[in-house]
Amino acid sequence: MKVFHCDHCDQPVFFENTECLHCGHLLAFLPDVADMRSLEATSGGRWRSPLADSAGLEYRLCANYTEQRVCNWAVMDADVDSLCVSCRLTRVIPDVSTQSYRDGWFRLESAKRRLVYSLLRLALPFATKQDDPASGLAFDFLADVDETPILTGHADGVITINIAEADDPERERRRTQLHEPYRTLLGHFRHEIGHYYWDRLIGGRQSLEEFRALFGDERSDYTQALQHHYANGPSAGWQQQFVSAYAASHPWEDWAETWAHYLHMTDTLETAAACGISVRPRRAHEPRLVIVPNRVGSPGGSFDRLIDSWFPVTYVLNNLNRGLGLPDAYPFVLSTPVLDKLRFVHDIVAVPAPDSHSDRPGLCAPAPSRAE
Repeated sequence: MKVFHCDHCDQPVFFENTECLHCGHLLAFLPDVADMRSLEATSGGRWRSPLADSAGLEYRLCANYTEQRVCNWAVMDADVDSLCVSCRLTRVIPDVSTQSYRDGWFRLESAKRRLVYSLLRLALPFATKQDDPASGLAFDFLADVDETPILTGHADGVITINIAEADDPERERRRTQLHEPYRTLLGHFRHEIGHYYWDRLIGGRQSLEEFRALFGDERSDYTQALQHHYANGPSAGWQQQFVSAYAASHPWEDWAETWAHYLHMTDTLETAAACGISVRPRRAHEPRLVIVPNRVGSPGGSFDRLIDSWFPVTYVLNNLNRGLGLPDAYPFVLSTPVLDKLRFVHDIVAVPAPDSHSDRPGLCAPAPSRAE
């Protein structure tokens, strides 16, 4: 994530802000320029950015911004859709007349926007289910009904997330029950989108054999593998082969966990670079780091350089957390086989499948349109 500033008063602002707390200007994220901008009203509910790279362009605020207050993105005026590129991916939400569900929807959309930012930054292919029924993407945010639980998961481009995951105490209860070191809303999105991109970038392509050599044969019985995992846990020594215990359950889950981890790394490194973080310890054998902005973590950059930057960042993160009396921010160990899998993900992101080039949206490209 980049570091943003109000272009009216230069005050630092966050990705989730809707107003600059210093000068009071309305803020919105503009996907076409990948920036948070202050906006000035023109006419007919339209807005414009004062900066030169948006000269002559007009925007509308996402309908979920103006009507629901759960979004802070803008839509180019030429776009026929009333929703921004992130909100239009959401297909189902619970009854938001219930305040807890409305609060949960807000948190889910906030996490999803961070995911979509990463997908656009990495130029990964996606479209809505309405635009592309076969390969499109959709999100269903559902609540448990009576005694029927909603399972978070992915199927044929539809990612379902139980809105209970947006409740921090409930999510922590589930994390503890499942003996997980890490469980976040954003992590759910990153994991499930990994299943979507396995279908789009791996399954049935030349990279499939390389995938099987690293992750295993995905044709093994998936249901049986998960049942065995939940009944018996991972095999002893799983840390030597997998990024997480759940990754050991089946090659598809190994891929999704590794994919999510790659997104964790690239987003964190982009933020560290934007903040100008460097590590210069007094002892020569301790981790050192000087991050060069806009290079580390980019899909066209070196994976070795990404890893060389990653370990010092996690060293600092964990030491800072321990100083605050908190658990390690990064409770993971990356073995050589895990690094090989992460390198594979990096290469897939850098060089997509040939049939995916035509619909790889970028941060500087107009958002895809959808007729109402």
